[in-house]
Amino acid sequence: MKIIIFLLLSYLMGAIPSGYLVTNWLKKIDLRKFGSGNVGATNVTRVIGIKYGLLVAGFDILKGFLPVIIARYFLSPDVSICIIFLIGITAIVGHSWSVFLKFSGGKGVATTVGVILAVFPQGLIIFILIWIGLVLLTRYVSLASITATVSLPFAAYFFHRGQFYIFFCLLLAIFVITTHRSNIRRLLTGRENKMNWPPDKRRNEL
Repeated sequence: MKIIIFLLLSYLMGAIPSGYLVTNWLKKIDLRKFGSGNVGATNVTRVIGIKYGLLVAGFDILKGFLPVIIARYFLSPDVSICIIFLIGITAIVGHSWSVFLKFSGGKGVATTVGVILAVFPQGLIIFILIWIGLVLLTRYVSLASITATVSLPFAAYFFHRGQFYIFFCLLLAIFVITTHRSNIRRLLTGRENKMNWPPDKRRNEL
């Protein structure tokens, strides 16, 4: 019963629509009607600026990190690592299919970062290095996010974290690829949006 409660709380915490709330409170706009229509940090950055995007990214990371840390603290010390992984995945599902947004949401990358930070920090180092490198080289955030997440199962193998970690990271990679299907199609056809830098000053008019 306690595990079910934590799974529900993890989903609800992940489902908090940070990007939608921040843009609605600060700029009085519905983020779903601007840019890509996504409520994640990348679209927040694209629509109203990088400082707001970083704020949303921070919130989204916490949505993945906190449920896992809280569950580890309150559940039995010998609780299965599979349960901890499941709680983390539930937070990511909440972010991508939020009950507060009629089961729509973001792509789940920042929340995935939070979960990885809680359960596999060494893998997160690899993730960040690949993500930053590809963003700087290509300016395609989607490509960087997909590639960095796909690297996680290999990082788990490299750091000898065992089959449960490898399988968990593989699930995360499949999940991120699935939520980025439209981005992959645009990348293959050369229609994917690049992250502009410096930011477009017209965003300040919103």
